[in-house]
Amino acid sequence: MGSLHMLLVPLFCLMSTAFGKASVDDGMHAKMKGTIGLITDNNSRNGKEEIVAVKMAMEDFYHYSNQSFDLQIRDSHADSLQAALAARDLIDTQKVEAIIGPDTWKETTLVADICSQNVTPVLSLADATPDWSTLKWPYLVQISPNQFKQTKAVVAIVQSFEWYNVNIIYDDTDSSSTRMFSHLYSDLSVSGVHISNVLAIPPLGSSSLPQELEKLRNGFCRVFVVNLSVSLAINLFQTAKKLKMMEKGYVWIVTDPFTSLVHSLNSSTMSSMQGIVGVKSYFPEIGLQYEHFYSKFRKKFSSENPHELNNEPGIFAARAYDAAWTLALSMNQTTNKKDQTLLDKILLNNFTGLSGKIHFIDQKLDPSDIFQIINVMGKDYKEIGFWTNGLGFSNIIGQNSIFNSSMKELGQVLWPGRPWGTPRGWIPVLDKPLRIGVPVLATLKQSVSVIQDQTENTTTFQGFTIDIFRATMELLPYHLPYKFYPFNDTYDNLVKQVYLKNFDAVIDVSIISYRYQYAEFTQPYTDPGVVMVVPLRSKVDHRGWLFMKPFTKTMWVLILAMIIYNGFILWMLERRHSPEIRGSMLNQTGTMAWLALTPLVKLDGDKLHSNLSKMVMVVWLFVSLIITQTYTANLASMLTAERLEPTLDNIDQLRNSNIRVGYSSGSFLKHYVENVLQFHAENLRNYAELEEYAEAFRRKEIGAAFLEAPAAKVFLAKYCREFIQAGPLYKVGGFGFAFARGSPLIPDVNKALLHLVEIGKYGIQESFSKFSDAQDPLIEASAKHTYSE
Repeated sequence: MGSLHMLLVPLFCLMSTAFGKASVDDGMHAKMKGTIGLITDNNSRNGKEEIVAVKMAMEDFYHYSNQSFDLQIRDSHADSLQAALAARDLIDTQKVEAIIGPDTWKETTLVADICSQNVTPVLSLADATPDWSTLKWPYLVQISPNQFKQTKAVVAIVQSFEWYNVNIIYDDTDSSSTRMFSHLYSDLSVSGVHISNVLAIPPLGSSSLPQELEKLRNGFCRVFVVNLSVSLAINLFQTAKKLKMMEKGYVWIVTDPFTSLVHSLNSSTMSSMQGIVGVKSYFPEIGLQYEHFYSKFRKKFSSENPHELNNEPGIFAARAYDAAWTLALSMNQTTNKKDQTLLDKILLNNFTGLSGKIHFIDQKLDPSDIFQIINVMGKDYKEIGFWTNGLGFSNIIGQNSIFNSSMKELGQVLWPGRPWGTPRGWIPVLDKPLRIGVPVLATLKQSVSVIQDQTENTTTFQGFTIDIFRATMELLPYHLPYKFYPFNDTYDNLVKQVYLKNFDAVIDVSIISYRYQYAEFTQPYTDPGVVMVVPLRSKVDHRGWLFMKPFTKTMWVLILAMIIYNGFILWMLERRHSPEIRGSMLNQTGTMAWLALTPLVKLDGDKLHSNLSKMVMVVWLFVSLIITQTYTANLASMLTAERLEPTLDNIDQLRNSNIRVGYSSGSFLKHYVENVLQFHAENLRNYAELEEYAEAFRRKEIGAAFLEAPAAKVFLAKYCREFIQAGPLYKVGGFGFAFARGSPLIPDVNKALLHLVEIGKYGIQESFSKFSDAQDPLIEASAKHTYSE
């Protein structure tokens, strides 16, 4: 019988139409099946929709099953204590078998506690029921699916338009809103979106809202994600319009529950919300079931609420209707009213209602996976498309849906101020140029050179880093004024100036992990790494013995052994055929040596008698030819080209030898060499310019130097005959630009810097060509251009 009810549910609308218009009390002859309670805020729009929808459900169920129910409605006045008193009255006085509502989690907690104590199921319309709630209150059933996945839709919208910074505005007076804020913050942060500011809206009527919005307006970020109740949202947008924050350049993204009630707002209120984008709960507004509900609801709602301008049903009406229908079906199948049978029957429901699938798992409906994207324009809103969890954006919902990862594919959006283009999402403070710090102590003068003229009181900045920064700024999609300022201190202190807000950004700094506590960095525009440079030395120390160098000691020993062996073999084979070989031991030894050495000085030799001797001689002649030719080639190479090698092979050899090493003044290398590479501080020497390293090597002050990869390439290109790189490349840093933490400029600067590399248009090609031997197009030259500030 239960499964039959489930199959016949979609047909109730046709049966209801056949019976005509009816009320709960029309069936006087029918026996009452029980009493149902409804707790809601009678003065709110969602409360008015729920009251009408529940009454309609009772009427339709009577026409469907010829069973009627007594409906008792109580007003919570949006107050949790009033909701609790209403629940107590419904249970003790009206003897209700189940309660529908309330809408907020704050009210639901008290009602659920009373209902569980009295073994009375409560079907909560609050959409943010925690996982632990049903364990604490076993008679609590969530008939409204939670909407937390809408935060992922918000993230998808933000990423579609490449906004990397947002402000969050939420209501912290309600725990469900606080949980929604937690989901928003987490999902945005995980996706790489920086939360610039968070504003908890004070209670309605507070005079601090304009001041709080004024602070947000003075910041960089112009993207606002709003999660508020209807009353607070209306107050927010009206205040924002007065502060001119609903104009061009601003972005407002709004979430449920506000978006599901936009249709009920009057034109005056809507005028302060032009251009906002909303994530709205979705339910299929199609089919005979909905058409019947829609037409009947509008008539009944207008009759009971004549002062409401809009009589269209929303998601709250659909959910309340489904809740009442679920309860009526369950009560109709229950005979024992005060045991757990009613709760069991409720949880066994499985049908498609107005709001979607009604199927409970752990006393909750499945979370919503589909949301509608709307755009407020004029006196109403435009339905832009849909977002489906795990699939993305689409224009329609159905089998023919085509999904995209970007909302841009849905079509044109009307933004605040009616611009056709997409807002940047942030606006820099343009009352004064950005202050850019430039290091004076730069070791690589080709990178940055600061020339200060005291007589004319001018400062000139030049170098390829200056050129790269200017070229990057020119590729930004907007004009960004800036001014260079010299800084004569260490690089660590230079980066700290961003944190202290003395500079808006600094350039030509190495990207090191510990510096992230003070600033954020762009991607590096040079090869990252630190290399060890050591002097070269000749492999030939004594030129008087140069003739011995073509072969190693092992090779000489091997040749001598071969000579003795071949001489002995020839002596053994020829002594029987040649009387002159016989004689004293000294004579025979000399003859044996002469037979072996003959092929090294002449290839014919004397006539041999034994055929075996001739075979040995052929082999020995071939080996002798190879030895003599190899020796001649190696000796000629040594006489014509100098053979060089590094004085040290690896860092362990350097560390164990206790040799002093050099590093750049004011750079991170002192910290790196001392703490990471573990050299003693007394063995460290610092130098300001590359030329000082060369002089220090020549004076034997240092035996090695650690340089960043760009500086090492330039140094070795200039002193390639004296010094060489030894050991591995230590992957550290790389030159980049540093901005304040959370700066909205970083994504755009990174994009421009990448574009600069990809198109090869540095605007300074002549400068780079000079140092082409450096092997890196971004550090190949010092700039010919100079700039004065």
